[in-house]
Amino acid sequence: MLTLPKLEIDRDRLTANIERLAKIGQQPSGSICRLAFTPETLHARALIQRWMAELDMHVRIDAAGNLIGTYAGKHPAPSIATGSHIDTVPSGGKYDGTLGVLAGLEVVRTLHKNNVRLNHPLEVIVFTDEESTMIGSQAIAGTVLYDDIERYHLSTGQTIQAALESLGGDWDLLATARRDRTTLCAFVELHVEQGIILERTGHQIGVVQGVVGMERHKLRITGQANHAGTTPMDMRQDALIAASKLVLAVQTIALALPSQPVATVGYLTVSPNAVNIVPGTVELNVDMRDLSKEVLDRMIEQLETEVATIAAETNTEIEMMPLLCVEPTPAAELVQSAIASVSHQLGLTHCSLPSRAGHDSLEVGRITDMGMIFVPSQSGLSHSEAEYTSPEQCAQGANVLLHTLLELDAIYRL
Repeated sequence: MLTLPKLEIDRDRLTANIERLAKIGQQPSGSICRLAFTPETLHARALIQRWMAELDMHVRIDAAGNLIGTYAGKHPAPSIATGSHIDTVPSGGKYDGTLGVLAGLEVVRTLHKNNVRLNHPLEVIVFTDEESTMIGSQAIAGTVLYDDIERYHLSTGQTIQAALESLGGDWDLLATARRDRTTLCAFVELHVEQGIILERTGHQIGVVQGVVGMERHKLRITGQANHAGTTPMDMRQDALIAASKLVLAVQTIALALPSQPVATVGYLTVSPNAVNIVPGTVELNVDMRDLSKEVLDRMIEQLETEVATIAAETNTEIEMMPLLCVEPTPAAELVQSAIASVSHQLGLTHCSLPSRAGHDSLEVGRITDMGMIFVPSQSGLSHSEAEYTSPEQCAQGANVLLHTLLELDAIYRL
């Protein structure tokens, strides 16, 4: 265990910078709209790029538009990296993604002020478009779906090629953004939890076990639309009854497994959708998430069994079509141990938990050692103007990040 040097980030400066960035794209409601590739995001990136330059960092933009600032190390070696994203959903909060980027810069400021250089170069990465396509982290991981360019459709109406060009990237050279362990030996992302576990348990720091995988399927249920008054109950082919049974089956599947996966039916359409007509068709989407690929496979198998049973019970036809399959990414044990050790040394309570939301770490962890640090989100709220993590909690996370990076710098061989 490394004895921690007496370094500490400046809480007030971190808080001020969070507030300053929040003004870019802030809406009258207090929420933030800073969609990827928009003028607001370009403005925010320019500010961060200026801050990087002021810290004697070498700044570059890769072919995926990722903004990368490098604080030189003592030796030529693979980098240790941190960072996150600054793009938001249409009604986002101040902390999602932003905390990880600004805390990374605050770490560099602290090192720079104290004339400290790590053995390894230290990178702060602003990933491109985490909230939609994840093109930035996918390019670094080499997982871009080149044959499915529609996957990178943008709500702004831009093509992905034009959007990347606006940042200084280049779709045709995207492969050059790919990294591996020879250039990146570890990545640690600080993020607000976006959930309520830390607040409920009273822990100050979350040591993330990994980012869950996701399985999404569309189910189309076909029955027979008919008159609601004249069709006897025992002669109906009610697609909505079948859908209701499926919704409950999805819940039962998740609750029965000890790893505590989550499963959700969050989208459902009914046709003809009239008060006096027995529903003839229903479409619904199922979202399942867990840290284990084996558990996800088991959940899908159980869902397929339920589909067959319910179709027979309700005299309906049910089609099941895959929409999305994202494999989980476990956090490296070494990085988890370093985060836990640092939290203990700093006198901060901590617990282990999975990330059930997607993050850039999901992709980066496929090509190098990855870890995530969570700090509490008040009431578990995120993607909302009500998103809040206190200055003290932000500072605690940033200090854990600082000393985790120092510890990893001592652990990884040059």
